[in-house]
Amino acid sequence: MNIVGPKIRQLRQDKGWTQDALAARCNILDWDISRGTLAKIESQLRRVTDREVVILAAALKVEIQQVYRLPQS
Repeated sequence: MNIVGPKIRQLRQDKGWTQDALAARCNILDWDISRGTLAKIESQLRRVTDREVVILAAALKVEIQQVYRLPQS
């Protein structure tokens, strides 16, 4: 459903953040997202729009290109 979910999870975990913390950062950036929705994105069960990828990258403080890189094992 999306290709960015696993990388979003890895970037979030690398920062030591919970799903609640990332969702809160996204809310500050004007995207009303719940922890449950973020969990679905990370599990690739929900589609992600281009706008949402931009917000996720900003919330994670990474370049958009990093969101599209494959997660490291």
